[in-house]
Amino acid sequence: MMSSLTASALARLLGAWNLGAAPAYRELADVVRLLVLDGRVALDTALPSERALAEALAVSRTTVTAAYGLLRDQGFLSSGQGSRSRTRIPRAATAGTTMSRGPLPNTPDSGGLAAAGLAPGLAAPGLAAPPGLIDLAYSSLPASGELVHRAFAAALTELPALLPGFGYDAMGLLPLREAVAARYTAAGVPTAADQVLVTSGAQHALNIVLRALAGRHDRVLVEHPSYPNALDAIRAAGCRAVPVAFAAPVAGKREGRATVAWDMPGLQAALAQQRPRLAYVVPDFHNPTGQLMPDLQRRQLVKAAAAAGTTLVVDETLRELNLDGAATTPVAAFSPAVVTIGTLSKSHWGGLRTGWIRASRDMIQRFAAARTSLDLGGPVMEQLAAAHLVRAMDEPLPARLAALRENRAALLELLAGHLPEWETLYPSGGLSAWCRLPAPISTALTVIAPDFGIRLAAGPRFGIGGAFERYLRVPFTLPPGKLETAVLALRSAQDRLDAAPQLRRSLKSAPTVAIA
Repeated sequence: MMSSLTASALARLLGAWNLGAAPAYRELADVVRLLVLDGRVALDTALPSERALAEALAVSRTTVTAAYGLLRDQGFLSSGQGSRSRTRIPRAATAGTTMSRGPLPNTPDSGGLAAAGLAPGLAAPGLAAPPGLIDLAYSSLPASGELVHRAFAAALTELPALLPGFGYDAMGLLPLREAVAARYTAAGVPTAADQVLVTSGAQHALNIVLRALAGRHDRVLVEHPSYPNALDAIRAAGCRAVPVAFAAPVAGKREGRATVAWDMPGLQAALAQQRPRLAYVVPDFHNPTGQLMPDLQRRQLVKAAAAAGTTLVVDETLRELNLDGAATTPVAAFSPAVVTIGTLSKSHWGGLRTGWIRASRDMIQRFAAARTSLDLGGPVMEQLAAAHLVRAMDEPLPARLAALRENRAALLELLAGHLPEWETLYPSGGLSAWCRLPAPISTALTVIAPDFGIRLAAGPRFGIGGAFERYLRVPFTLPPGKLETAVLALRSAQDRLDAAPQLRRSLKSAPTVAIA
């Protein structure tokens, strides 16, 4: 079943659209087009009939007919005779998306970076930025050094006792599973060790879940924007992502603290209409927006997923990075059917490559069976060290959170000072800020960024079908000095585009870069 919008739902998204600065039909078309480009109205969504929308907006049907006609002429609507108009993006506008199905750069079939059109300083997925570039495509921290070293030193003393065994364990080492289970239990989600499967990071965990629970052409609901590597995994599994946009930004009580909320009516409608196999969500300091879902919406989401027969997959990768100390309940506390993904990659170090899945016992057995087609278990040494780190999870967090708060404050001040036309959401946690640009220049900025010493991830990487060309994720994982250098580079890059509009129009395809 295709998604659709009722007249009242579209009217709510349109907000105060009729400003009187242009003919009403043109203003209506402009706002609908922006909703599509910003990902707030998903692609291939059926819009309400002309009559229904005219009644909801209290305008003439002629106004709506003209607006829809303009959108069709611009390539943002398509419809057949007798059918409702469906949203789309013109082919030229989708060039910035990196959801390509061709060979990746520097693979045997690709012909290398030059053949793929990669500019100097840009790299294929999984490759670090070249020396000398400040990497803003990665939103991750260096290791919590002494603690990680101490954990591996302890693991080295424990390793000899395990050497007589085979070393394979699809479930993961028991001490680590017990430590993870104890962590969930302490958070109000009673968990036993046999409800935990150890994985090689959160991305590995999601791939296992997709392999076990979703088949080709199954629908997977996602937030829009969402984490690029998750979108890639869903596509690679042959599934169809069903995007649901966030609600409109809301100004905070303090200046510079605009936030967005999950569009719960939109999520509920998508679940009821589409009945997706899975729903992948990041309610804790959502990547890339940094927003936190309140408990009421968590309950509502769990209830809606259950009613639709959808398995809710909750990514808690960033839950520990709670910068403002807001209290929320783990989603799994509201239903035993919830599947939770966790990792040490963001809180401790990406190089650990240790994560887990928390679910019911029966579900964990399904995941363990599906896992064996991917690998037979994780590295023993890393799991021994990870057990120590999970048991001491709170030890490094105060210092890391304090540093991140300082970095966040520095970034928001720098953006406000040097790029005042950018609209930045206030991230209450996590590692990055989500910025709305003054024009659809995200791809163009990404292409020329290496000329100014930085590497970026274009906004369309966080969406589907070319959305988010007006957005950019900017991490605050670097110290204030480097953040200042990066923001000044962004200012210079935008100045070049502002001075050469023809350059902006010609740079429509951003190479795929590694994102974390």
